[in-house]
Amino acid sequence: MNLINKVNSPRDLKRLKIEQLTPLAEEIRKLILTTVSQTGGHLASNLGVVELAIALHYCLSSPQDKIVWDVGHQCYPHKILTGRAAEFNTLRKYEGLSGYIKSSESPHDSFDVGHSSTSLSAALGMAIGRDLQGSSSKVAAVIGDGSLTSGLALEGLNNIGRSDTDIMVFLNDNQMSISENVGALSRYLNDLRSAPSYISAKRDAKRFLGGIPFAGRFTRNFIEKTKNQLKYLLLPGVLFQELGFKYYGPVDGHDLEQLISVVRNVKNISGPVLVHVITKKGKGYSLAQKYPHKFHGVEPFDIKTGRAKIAKSEPTFTDVFSKKIVDLARENEKIVAITASMPDGCGLSDFKKHFPERFFDVGIAESHATTFAAGLAKTGMKPIICIYSTFLQRSYDQILHDVCIQKLPVVLAIDRAGVVPADGETHQGVFDLSYLSHIPNLTILAPRDGAELDGMLDWAFVHDGPVAIRYPKAIASSPYSCDISPIEYGKSETLVSGEHMALVAVGSMLSTISDVAQELERKGITPTVTVINPRFIKPLDTKMITDLHKYDHIFTFEENVYNGGFGQALRYAMGGKMVHSFAVGDEFLPTATREELLALSGLDTKSIINKILETIGDGKTP
Repeated sequence: MNLINKVNSPRDLKRLKIEQLTPLAEEIRKLILTTVSQTGGHLASNLGVVELAIALHYCLSSPQDKIVWDVGHQCYPHKILTGRAAEFNTLRKYEGLSGYIKSSESPHDSFDVGHSSTSLSAALGMAIGRDLQGSSSKVAAVIGDGSLTSGLALEGLNNIGRSDTDIMVFLNDNQMSISENVGALSRYLNDLRSAPSYISAKRDAKRFLGGIPFAGRFTRNFIEKTKNQLKYLLLPGVLFQELGFKYYGPVDGHDLEQLISVVRNVKNISGPVLVHVITKKGKGYSLAQKYPHKFHGVEPFDIKTGRAKIAKSEPTFTDVFSKKIVDLARENEKIVAITASMPDGCGLSDFKKHFPERFFDVGIAESHATTFAAGLAKTGMKPIICIYSTFLQRSYDQILHDVCIQKLPVVLAIDRAGVVPADGETHQGVFDLSYLSHIPNLTILAPRDGAELDGMLDWAFVHDGPVAIRYPKAIASSPYSCDISPIEYGKSETLVSGEHMALVAVGSMLSTISDVAQELERKGITPTVTVINPRFIKPLDTKMITDLHKYDHIFTFEENVYNGGFGQALRYAMGGKMVHSFAVGDEFLPTATREELLALSGLDTKSIINKILETIGDGKTP
């Protein structure tokens, strides 16, 4: 790592000779591979963008010049080149380096990102702000081809193209997002990669035709009149040119000399510029190149074999969902499954294999996925959309207007609900109860374990209306697992009966509450404790509400923020009766493990017991 040790800032990078940059790229790849194999993280996409990151920092002057990265899947080389190589081993750890771009972490991180497709709009804002303040700094946005499927990215392209401001867009085209890219835009970019050069063809044709005195002039005039039609057939990048960009490419994203030459040339061109850079996802690690979707986001793994270091011992909620949705689709040919570029992460790969004609990956387009599902439901189909909680936020308007107003039978399978380890503020699933619970006609459920998730999916597909089922990234087991009683609309489940205290725990929190109840029993308190699984977050069980009035103390537990969450709703439904709620605070959760996040939110066993004993006035501590 001799060269990496010499580069603590972009200024240090500029001191290197161009011939030293290729060895530096290999050192960066080695550091990323070694680190991610130990910490987990986004691997394949970061390996593919090393040379582009070097070229940008070699030619631009960050932080005066702004480099706006899209998502965090491309930011590891940037972090290493901007003074964070020495602490790169803290990646995705509590109080360590974020796996995403974070402006509080470094002045070189110009704009916080976590979700995709934001770089173009943010970069345009920076460029216009620069112009209004009379600055001469450069602004560059880096966006992946998969991110272009998002409506936000297309809105950004449209406005940049008509802005006439100086801005550079670098399209990192690795033919993948998280999974394989889909859609017409992906096909268009694929055509560009293999397109003949229109410019050289035009030059050669002019030279040839110019040698024919009369026929040459006639033909040249004819071509001039029809060039607008011809360029649509021959000219690479015509779509971007029609949007208002000067298009350059495709450029080999692993040829540093070529990249540096292009960046140096385009940084002084007036108006919007788009540079189309072809990269290889997983570059430098053969397993990631061969299986880029499997090595997009990884847990700690063995570099030689590519296998995870910690094998799963029990099925997760995602595993249970994956098996159940295939079983249901065998029984009901109207069931169709939709994902937004995450068939593997959401557990729909087996569905895709068994029912390819009923599987739809719409790309990074959550809003479109939701209205698309609504259209399917209008025809009598039974669509299920599987999206992470944090990404479902992007389709709020479509859930409300296009699904719920029409009471359409669309099922939302909300994966990664609750606290999410390692990915930091932008990926927490602790807001879905709050942004969904106030929407009329929507039924919301939370399973305690895999068996209950199984039953809830059965119920959802016979319910006449929209249904949301939220579940965490966790093992799908519960100490209360037993024969599951039938799911009845708006009915809760009492797991343990007591007299003076009620513990009402949403979904996955029942595993923690089992430990809490055992500790309270050790302290001689459990004989008075009732444990309730509400099942339905909306509507609340009216009988449960009536029964809860008899308890001296009522405690609720949820992996959601308190504001707009289950505990607040229950307290309101009980007419203001004191309900003590354990929930995530009014704050964004940092990067940490699941256990650390629960402890930081006061949702771990020790914190809960301390608070309960303090509340009931027992005075004891565990």
